[in-house]
Amino acid sequence: MRALILKRYGKSNQLAFADIAKPNIRPDEILVQVHAVGLNPIDYMIPKGTFKPILKFKLPAVMGSDLAGVVVEVGSRVTRFKTGDAVYASIFDLGTGSLAEYAVVPESAAAIKPEKLNFIQAASIPMVGLTAWQALKERAHIQPGQQVFIPAGSGGIGTFAIQLAKYLGAKVATTTSTNNVALVRHLGADEVIDYKKQAFEKLLRGYDVVLGTVRGDGIERSLQILKPDSRVISLIGPPDAAFASKRGMGILMKLIFGLISHKIIRLAKKRDIEYSFMFVHPDGQQLSEIGKLLDAGHIQPVVDQVFSFDKTIEALAYLEAGRAKGKVVVSLI
Repeated sequence: MRALILKRYGKSNQLAFADIAKPNIRPDEILVQVHAVGLNPIDYMIPKGTFKPILKFKLPAVMGSDLAGVVVEVGSRVTRFKTGDAVYASIFDLGTGSLAEYAVVPESAAAIKPEKLNFIQAASIPMVGLTAWQALKERAHIQPGQQVFIPAGSGGIGTFAIQLAKYLGAKVATTTSTNNVALVRHLGADEVIDYKKQAFEKLLRGYDVVLGTVRGDGIERSLQILKPDSRVISLIGPPDAAFASKRGMGILMKLIFGLISHKIIRLAKKRDIEYSFMFVHPDGQQLSEIGKLLDAGHIQPVVDQVFSFDKTIEALAYLEAGRAKGKVVVSLI
């Protein structure tokens, strides 16, 4: 099969297409013919070695994590899926990749594709959907009437997280550029701040949750808008010692992560705010629940551009440029 492979880490592009053997599955896995792959920022960060201390890849490795496609083979212990089922999944951090003609997916990571979504739309969902679900519903326990700040509202995470937060009953504030104000308002944002014209920390007060999605000093600035006993859930770092412990890392990594997160944790504690770093994990059951929201029309997929498989490297460069509204998807069919 054809696949996009990372041969080695490096600052310049280290990705290349290759013909490799179709993978074999274990008893608890399914083999999926991939129809579409949703791209995420981590897909262009991994080849540069950004996550080398955290993610363990056996190189050469197939890239990509989000997918939608059709089951062509099931393992002997699989009970939830059969050949011919249309499914979607995230296989992030599972040691395998989705940017290939076929992908191995653990049964526990997959869900039936939402009926009302095509394969392109479905492939755009898994990582952003699971990230928003795990941050806002599982970790922040968003309740109706709470106030949530989700910066970069027109990006992949933002477009989904705004809609989920609104479904959970929260008031949502976001930042975006002038051209995207109408989009994020359409998605449900109550307070929209043009970051080129205004500083969000000057306008917002009394918030319960901040979802950290923007690199730079945004996390520190966001502490000013939060009330006591509130939360910052960061998706972009710095990772903390609790994260290292959860991943079973050694004493050295716990120490390093503890040191690099010390400043933000100290500043947060001064204001009685809890800071934590979050890494998404695959979960087919959560994708099933997300699929219900999508089929019911509570959440709409937002796809910016679709690239053909042979243009995947260009698609990653386009995503890295930071101009996408919603998700960038690669089509294999």
